[in-house]
Amino acid sequence: MKNLPKVLLSFMLGIALLFSGNLAANERYGKQKVVYHINYDDPKKQTGTLRNVQNHINAVGADNLDLKVVLHGNGLALLVLPDALADLPKFKHGNANDVMAATIDTLKGQGVEFAVCANTVKGRDINTEDHLYNVEESDVVPSGVAELAHLQSQGYVYMRP
Repeated sequence: MKNLPKVLLSFMLGIALLFSGNLAANERYGKQKVVYHINYDDPKKQTGTLRNVQNHINAVGADNLDLKVVLHGNGLALLVLPDALADLPKFKHGNANDVMAATIDTLKGQGVEFAVCANTVKGRDINTEDHLYNVEESDVVPSGVAELAHLQSQGYVYMRP
């Protein structure tokens, strides 16, 4: 009981430092518009890219960030369900396993938008409902590369880890 005031004081100081750290980061980085580009199918690299996206959100704050991920070509492997690979011979990997799906859901829950290239969908005979994880019609853009150029012209910073 003697140490209770000290413990409470330490706890309150920790909370204050946590919020002041976030405030300092928000002041340093301000509001950002960022697009991450994925056109590679390596599951480790895609996992690393999504980790970078989460780290970016942690540093800047979801409220200060307009973040999009554009996928085209082999990059759609991020959303390809492993069971769908038999139907998609043009893909080597179906990376949307349970762990990846949970990561995608977490990022979407923080406001991250995933844009899927219609050219790739058409060219690789993909059925978005059956073959891809959590892709709505509104997530499909006419062209991945054109979307990247469009977003950059709108002031988005381009990232390709």
